[in-house]
Amino acid sequence: MQAPPSPPGSASAAAEPRLPLLDALRGLAMLWMTAFHLAFDLNHFGLMPPQRFLDDAFWTGQRVAILSIFLFCAGAGQAVAQAQSVSWPRFWRRWRLLLGAAVLVSAGSALMFPQRWISSGVLHGLLLMVLGARLLAPACRGRRGDLLLPLLALTAFVLPLLWSSPWFDSRWTWWIGLGTHKPPTEDHVPLLPWSGVLLLGLWAGRLVLRRRTEGEMAAGSPGPVTRPVRALAWLGRHSLGYYLLHQPVLIAALTAWTALA
Repeated sequence: MQAPPSPPGSASAAAEPRLPLLDALRGLAMLWMTAFHLAFDLNHFGLMPPQRFLDDAFWTGQRVAILSIFLFCAGAGQAVAQAQSVSWPRFWRRWRLLLGAAVLVSAGSALMFPQRWISSGVLHGLLLMVLGARLLAPACRGRRGDLLLPLLALTAFVLPLLWSSPWFDSRWTWWIGLGTHKPPTEDHVPLLPWSGVLLLGLWAGRLVLRRRTEGEMAAGSPGPVTRPVRALAWLGRHSLGYYLLHQPVLIAALTAWTALA
């Protein structure tokens, strides 16, 4: 499930290229994701009582929560990147890494789930969402973004509820999110409605950075970062690599366990 985060211009923002609490929240989502995927793999190997991951509210609710945290953090990370005036060449370097990771996920899932391989998963969705957020930056300068971003987020949430079409039910159009039914794939994170979560994160990140710049948060600064938060922040900063490696490691370990057993 996941997706890698990646990462609007003030001197204070440039002086603090990372936000430890934001990275820690992303790291916490990664750990939750790992526990979720461990349960999924145990179920796949028959090492736990059969579970319905696709329609049991206990599992689908966790997936929605984990993915929402991650996409919200990705949106807030885009707000930081825009505040630091990250150049297009640097953006494209990060974007190509994300593209390569998405290709690896598609290839690996095709080997393991040939009929349900992933072509519109979280990394594939992030490729389009972060590019959209980057292209939106000029239109969202100043206070305009305070109205435009939540309006676009609301549109992303509501549109799939109001309209759908069989034209969007093919693998080539699943990524849009306007199909009439959920597609048969192991991971599905279409632009609609999920881009709404990233846009809310971008909006919230802009508001927090503006308040910090204006000094409105001085009295409530969080103080020193604790060791557990630093550990989670480290994980959050390396989320893409962790995301790509955790499932192969889990699957290899469970394969060895079943072989030895």
